[in-house]
Amino acid sequence: MTSPAKPLRVAPNQIELAIGGMTCASCAARIEKKLNRLDGVTATVNYATEKATVRYDGTVTPQDLITTVEKTGYTAAVPPPPTPAGAPAAAEPADELRGLRTRLWVSVALTVPVVLLAMVPAWQFTYWQWLSLTLAAPVVVYGGLPFHRAAWINLRHGAATMDTVVSLGTIAAFGWSLWALFFGTAGTPGMTHPFSFDISRTDGAGNIYLEAAAGVTTFILAGRYFEARSKRTAGAALRALLQLGAKDVAVLRDGVETRIPVDQLAVGDRFVVRPGEKIATDGVVHEGTSAVDASMLTGESVPVEVGPGDTVVGATVNAGGRLVVTATRIGGDTQLAQMAKLVEQAQTGKAAVQRLADRISGVFVPIVIALAVATLGFWVGNDSGLTAAFTAAVAVLIIACPCALGLATPTALLVGTGRGAQLGILIKGPEVLESTKRVDTVVLDKTGTVTTGKMTLVDVLPVHGQDADELLRLAGALEAASEHPIAQAIAVGASRAGALASVTDFANVEGLGVTGTIDGRDVLVGRLRLLRERGLDVPDEVARAVTAAEGEGRTAVLAGWDGRARGVLAVADVVKPTSRAAVTRLRALGLTPVLLTGDNTTVARAVAAEVGIDEVIAEVLPADKVDVVKRLQGEGKTVAMVGDGINDAAALAQADLGLAMGTGTDVAIEASDLTLVRGDLMAAVDAIRLSRRTLGIIKGNLFWAFAYNVAALPLAAAGLLNPMIAGAAMAFSSVFVVANSLRLRRFRTAS
Repeated sequence: MTSPAKPLRVAPNQIELAIGGMTCASCAARIEKKLNRLDGVTATVNYATEKATVRYDGTVTPQDLITTVEKTGYTAAVPPPPTPAGAPAAAEPADELRGLRTRLWVSVALTVPVVLLAMVPAWQFTYWQWLSLTLAAPVVVYGGLPFHRAAWINLRHGAATMDTVVSLGTIAAFGWSLWALFFGTAGTPGMTHPFSFDISRTDGAGNIYLEAAAGVTTFILAGRYFEARSKRTAGAALRALLQLGAKDVAVLRDGVETRIPVDQLAVGDRFVVRPGEKIATDGVVHEGTSAVDASMLTGESVPVEVGPGDTVVGATVNAGGRLVVTATRIGGDTQLAQMAKLVEQAQTGKAAVQRLADRISGVFVPIVIALAVATLGFWVGNDSGLTAAFTAAVAVLIIACPCALGLATPTALLVGTGRGAQLGILIKGPEVLESTKRVDTVVLDKTGTVTTGKMTLVDVLPVHGQDADELLRLAGALEAASEHPIAQAIAVGASRAGALASVTDFANVEGLGVTGTIDGRDVLVGRLRLLRERGLDVPDEVARAVTAAEGEGRTAVLAGWDGRARGVLAVADVVKPTSRAAVTRLRALGLTPVLLTGDNTTVARAVAAEVGIDEVIAEVLPADKVDVVKRLQGEGKTVAMVGDGINDAAALAQADLGLAMGTGTDVAIEASDLTLVRGDLMAAVDAIRLSRRTLGIIKGNLFWAFAYNVAALPLAAAGLLNPMIAGAAMAFSSVFVVANSLRLRRFRTAS
């Protein structure tokens, strides 16, 4: 449910811009820097969501902001407002990945034979080099176009990134190969590249570097594709939230029900909600009583009893009787819309994590370019000839071309995420891994995360002299006729003990319990108030049992017949079997656990004591959960959040690391960084361990790939690297990176 479409999503002195053309985190930093130079402007640019949130004063207009971004070399636009619920769906956006995917697969198909021909002398037939040129040219030009375009934009603005090295290196390798083929001796029929590992100076006239040009382009393109694919779901949490609302509503007009799209509903309208239907919007109950399942929004497993005068929230489910509700808030003012806004704000505010390879390139790229120029000048100045001088300079660019650097992150990420998927852990991107290393506090949602999220019969407490099996049999039989979740928990527990008896004259006493006749007995099951109103004697031991059960965070249901209360049935959302062990392991990883829940304090403390958590924060609303995470972050803590409900989505997005139970809602999953498919808190332990291990592998890959470049650059500058040594060294560094990444396949669970 959203407000009607507006031409611009502009708040007073604030605007959100959709940014296009960014290729790495340094692009976001550059745009942010340019915007913040404007007077009265404070901007945050998020590379992951491709959005800029800008606050500005009256001296700057939105068009000024867009113009500044465009002058920086990127595109900016005000994104269209979301489609209101019930409105015709907008046309599906073009598949942004399709072009990149096509570019990658074309490059792979053309690159493989080029690399094989260059590395296997036995396959180098007459004119093989010309076939290699024919295959490599489209890869360098078409496949590498995104890098060349980004490098040109960077050049125009005096900046250099990894795109600059990729573009320079591949163009240098391809350009020199063209010179060697057409003006040198490399184009001679029968020319081969034999394996020769001697270090000697060469004039380069017979050397071609087509496999390096095509291979580097394809490897880096693959890494860019997998990164783009992980970013594609950035806005899915908001779309999922907006889909939760009802699409139409039965509104009362002159006493007649008329079904209309929910976006046509106005404040003050009265509408009907039947059992099982979603409540269309926030409102106040005008007529009827029922139990409302608000778990999707509040996280509480116990339905809320409502009657005339009580408030209800849109998108919650009417689990009981017929309700007539007066609408009090619609569109963007509803609680659901506000939660969507919370998620969006949390995602936009999350600081973009600079990728490790880009950080390295910030220093490495300028040094390589300067070294190549210096090499060229040195050899020309020593009268070694232009051919030898250009050979050495090009060798510097080729050897610096980040083949292994480009593989370092995506290969480890692919192996790590693949192994994680086998273990029920879904990792969304490389920036997630850095968060796991820094996390020191883990906030755990109670319902559905630490506990099962379902009401379960946990205890049967008969009065003295009453048979427990009889108490359970009669209460279970009566509750089986009710649709209330607590009643169903008792019915399921009773059915496990034996067949349920038949019930006659069943009646539902709204908000209090149920009555019926079983085996000739008038049985009542429900709250203490129901039994007393019907004149049943309630012994002190029953009252004490109710108090004790509620003191332990359980819901107490009384049962009675023949004028007397016969016992208490305790129902609770029970702790998952592995939760206590998981909390212990989280502590072993250096994390401090905190239990956070919308449930009452008594229940929360009982659960915390059972699993071994000391800090408890209870009775919080969805917005309060975000505030709790922000408060912990403000105290200097790096926070991980584990949750499963819609009410957790904004907090998951706000946290430094969000982990969503795969058994939870789509909104929570999309707002998180890691998804735990197993629905087991022990999976959170494995997720953090695997993420930290994957990050360690990536750092190791980057170190060795970078060390290879540092070691080889002096030889290239000295003109001592022939093409086969350069090719073999580059291949070895790539093989090492892949082999190192494959170690992640041996990762084992903690459980």
